[in-house]
Amino acid sequence: MASLFPGMDPFLEDPAFWEDFHRRFITELADYLLEKLPDNYDAHIDERVRLVEAEHGVGTRLPDVSVDRPIDLPPPSTSRGGGATATLEPVSIPMLMLEEHRDVWIEIVHLPQRRIVTAIEVFSPSNKEGDDAIDYHAKRMSLYARHVNLVELDLLRGGDRLTFAKPLPAADYYAFVTRARRRLVDVYHWHLRDPLPTIPVPLQAPDPDIGLEIAAVFAGAYERGRYSRRLRYGEPLRPPLSAKDAAWAAQIVGGRGSVQAQA
Repeated sequence: MASLFPGMDPFLEDPAFWEDFHRRFITELADYLLEKLPDNYDAHIDERVRLVEAEHGVGTRLPDVSVDRPIDLPPPSTSRGGGATATLEPVSIPMLMLEEHRDVWIEIVHLPQRRIVTAIEVFSPSNKEGDDAIDYHAKRMSLYARHVNLVELDLLRGGDRLTFAKPLPAADYYAFVTRARRRLVDVYHWHLRDPLPTIPVPLQAPDPDIGLEIAAVFAGAYERGRYSRRLRYGEPLRPPLSAKDAAWAAQIVGGRGSVQAQA
C-alpha cells in the first residue's frame, strides 16, 4: 500500500524503522539512477563500517555493559616447601563496549576510468548529532576539495541542520545540491504537507543533469518495506508536530492512532 501522507511519512523517524527504511531507500535510489544514467556512467552503493565507543546505557546495537558478581576464588595455595603463596584477588571492571556504525551512500562514477563524479548522501540521525556529525562534516570538506558534486537529502525533522554562511529557510525537509568548483549550494526545502520534489543530480560537465524524483524513490521503498502496516501510528512522534500539523496528521492517520502536538 502507498503511504498515507502526500510526502514524507513522519512516523518513519521512529528509531525502530528508520535504519531499515534508510537502507531500502538508498537501494531504491541506486536502482533509479542506473535506469536514468547515460551509458558512460555507473552508480554503486558504498559503505564504511566504524566501531565507536558506546555511551553507557545508550547502545543500540550491542547490549548495555553488565558486571557479574565476583566469582569465588580458590583458597591460597601452598608452595612445595610448605610456605604460603600469596594469591591476589582481582577487581572486576567493565570493558568498553563498541557500537557498529555503518555509513552508506551512493557514488556516481564516470566510465571507463571510474572517476567519482557525484556523491549522494541520505542523512541518518548519526550524521546530524555529536561526533558523527563532525566526522561527516570532514567528509563533506574532502569531497569539496576533490571537486566532486554532492547531493544531500535530509528527510529527517529531528537533529541538527547543516550550517552555511546564511541561515536556512524554515522547512521540515531539505535537499542540498553542491556542484563541483562552485562556492554556492542550491537548497531545496519543503514542508510535511508538501509532496516530495524532483531535484537535479549533476554529472560531469558538459553532460546535463538528471532529474531525481524523490517521490518515486520514496514510493518504491515504502511499498517494498510494507511500512503502511508496520508503522506504529499510535506512538508519539519525535520530534512532535506543531498544533496545526498535528491536527492535519491526525486526520490522515484516522483510526490508526493519535498524533500529539508540541507541548
